[in-house]
Amino acid sequence: MNPNKALWEKGDFTRLAANMRESGEALVQSLGITKGLKVLDLGCGDGTTALPAAKLGADVLGVDIARNLVEAGNKRAAEHGLTNCEFQEGDACDLQPLPDHAFDLVMTIFGAMFAPKPFEVAKEMVRVTRPGGRIVMGNWIPNDPTFVAQILKISSSYTPPPPEGFVSPMTWGVESNVIERFGAAGVPAEKISFLRDTFTFNFSGTPSAFADQFKNFYGPTMNAFEAAEKIGRAAELKKKLDDLLTRQNQSKNATSIPARFLRVTVAL
Repeated sequence: MNPNKALWEKGDFTRLAANMRESGEALVQSLGITKGLKVLDLGCGDGTTALPAAKLGADVLGVDIARNLVEAGNKRAAEHGLTNCEFQEGDACDLQPLPDHAFDLVMTIFGAMFAPKPFEVAKEMVRVTRPGGRIVMGNWIPNDPTFVAQILKISSSYTPPPPEGFVSPMTWGVESNVIERFGAAGVPAEKISFLRDTFTFNFSGTPSAFADQFKNFYGPTMNAFEAAEKIGRAAELKKKLDDLLTRQNQSKNATSIPARFLRVTVAL
């Protein structure tokens, strides 16, 4: 099986996505989406940004490599009565059979950054976007002191070294890499803009219970715990996550944790 597909079909990312809905909706509200806009949501999960775009009247196609998330997305769209939103399996590195210039807006919020071939991802996103359209990416930033970057950093310290040729997803959080990748796809640097934005995770329980959600349902952290278990360090890993979430929590009676990301806008 494709290792990336296996990673995202592991566990149940919908459990984490449930804590991301408010920020997903707020981000989509800022994109100026109008009725009839053709939108591709790439690495869409179960629709944290796809459903809000459809509710604004866009015609939305969500594409994700994980079959379970595609099924969950189609189920959520049906529950919300959204006939203008559908989900299908696909790989951000190769978006065939999607046609050239098919979308007014391609968005990928913490999605396509995890695909293993970044130059192919940039090329494919440019190919399926119409001239005059936009690409909007949300990418976690390497070594950022906030929540998700730190969870991924801690988790990676317990997992075996990646295979030769592996490109870290976090490299999408570096502006020069983004410029290089879209440049190779024919987009000049002046067409690419950046800003630092924030995504807030809201969970009704304690920080430690929220850390359990990552341990039990989030593929990268699940892999880290499996590796830590083999060397007798799982309790140590859990304590590090508990401490991180407790330190960054901004709620007195629940869990609310902001995470900074790089927001990329490409004008075609």
